[in-house]
Amino acid sequence: MTKKSTLYIVQGAIIAALYAVLTVGQNLLLPGTASMAVQFRVAEALTVLAFFTPAAIPGLTIGCVIANISSVTAGFGFADMIFGSIATLLAAVTMRALRNVCIKDIPFVGLLMPAVFNGIIIGLELEFFVVAMPFDFSRFLIEGGCVALGELVVVFVLGIPLTLTMKKTNLAKKLKFEL
Repeated sequence: MTKKSTLYIVQGAIIAALYAVLTVGQNLLLPGTASMAVQFRVAEALTVLAFFTPAAIPGLTIGCVIANISSVTAGFGFADMIFGSIATLLAAVTMRALRNVCIKDIPFVGLLMPAVFNGIIIGLELEFFVVAMPFDFSRFLIEGGCVALGELVVVFVLGIPLTLTMKKTNLAKKLKFEL
């Protein structure tokens, strides 16, 4: 194993652990704030790490799987563990791809991706697995919109300062993240 691949694994593991601990801890301190339809999952601010290192993609995804295991025991079933993690994976991959699309040194388009993917996927999950059938498009728009709004608030209020701090202090280079 090369030094670079070891660093990749370690970075991904640390990101996964941070995501899981932040989410589970938030749910313990403020029940439901990180796992209900209207949520402000603080750990989602870590999605900006995908701008700095590709190791964030598996890290965020695995962290989300671990964090969502607690939602299985809370009665949300395996759907949230699977679909929530897929939404995080797609958001992280897309954010990584859009990392250089910036307005005034802020990757605004990339910052929208967690809201887009979680709004659509979790909105559909809520509609199909939580709310009684039949599918109602207007209800899906409301549910997905609430999820997206929570994502936007967290990513913009916490994620932008994290991104700017990492750039301004060269923290990404100090942590040996690949820019």
